[in-house]
Amino acid sequence: MTQYFATVAKGLEFIAAQELERLGAHDVRPDFAGVHFTGSRKLLYRVNLWGRTLFRVLVPIAEFPCANAQQLYQEVQNIDWTEYLSPLNTFAVNCTGKNEALNHSHFTALQVKNAIIDQQRLEFGERSNIDIDHPDLWINLHIHENQAILSLDSSGTSLHRRGYRPAVGLAPLKESLAAALLDMAEWNPNLPFLDPLCGSGTLPIEASLKALNIAPGLFRESFGFMKWKDFDAKLWDSLKQEALEAQLTTLSAPILGSDQDGDIVNQAYENAQRCGVSEQIQLQQLELSQIEPPTSHGIIICNPPYGERLGNIEELAPLYKQLGDIFKQRFKGWTAYILTGNKTLGKQVGLRTSRRIAVNNGALPCTLLKYELY
Repeated sequence: MTQYFATVAKGLEFIAAQELERLGAHDVRPDFAGVHFTGSRKLLYRVNLWGRTLFRVLVPIAEFPCANAQQLYQEVQNIDWTEYLSPLNTFAVNCTGKNEALNHSHFTALQVKNAIIDQQRLEFGERSNIDIDHPDLWINLHIHENQAILSLDSSGTSLHRRGYRPAVGLAPLKESLAAALLDMAEWNPNLPFLDPLCGSGTLPIEASLKALNIAPGLFRESFGFMKWKDFDAKLWDSLKQEALEAQLTTLSAPILGSDQDGDIVNQAYENAQRCGVSEQIQLQQLELSQIEPPTSHGIIICNPPYGERLGNIEELAPLYKQLGDIFKQRFKGWTAYILTGNKTLGKQVGLRTSRRIAVNNGALPCTLLKYELY
């Protein structure tokens, strides 16, 4: 059993921990902006393939005191890098956290890089090149106070980048956050789902991937572990084949998204096409005033603009009031959720919340407002 650490958005640690347990992880322990767990190489591959709420899965290889640049350099030199890297491989170093002596991530990454290539020069007379976009080995250093953890990044690019969404709206929701919101709303595939402000379609698409049991990692071309020396291609192919065979072909309840902007709805449709769900979900150009419930019950989740990037508070207040009025008048029997980063706008909805869940959208503290519509 190997120790792993999955990085997640702040506030989603417990949602991610539940997901990891469902995927078969052991010794699951939420921490700040991540979750510790243990498992086999098979589990590592499976978590990268199936993880919906995660960013990266790190494999710690060393933990050491790290009070200054000299100590960091020496500790990195103490690692036998031939186990992970040859001079023919490229690598990149990503640093998080800081302390008093190491408070610039670029400078800190430089110490790690220098320690590795100096070891290579001494042993082989040649060194690896740095490739910050598509390296053969992604290395992660995390500093907390005067301790450091050095890890290999098995994911490569963040897992929220599924690969199906080159087309995005003006203020796109990360796919991992959309998946987490579905969990927070306790939505399941037997419940109808509606997003009346769907933008480029992230929420309805993530709902459809979950409902049809489609592994989000199937849309990615590569993961960090695929270039590791111990990569087991046969095991990876078997897990992908298993995922393909587990897919469902029809939804058990309707999933709908709409937006008033026709161009944005076209983007949503293109994204849905890329992951093979465009024939399953319903995406329409509709003014909010035209929204009608497709069934007698279901879940609504929407992410209206907060005044941060799109519009301002005065202009957006009528939108929030309209949402509240439409929910109250037309959606009796439904449960609605609004994600907002602005308390003043949240009050404009005019309905009593049954729950308020703190959540971060990127760096912005937000609240997921729950409304039981009777």
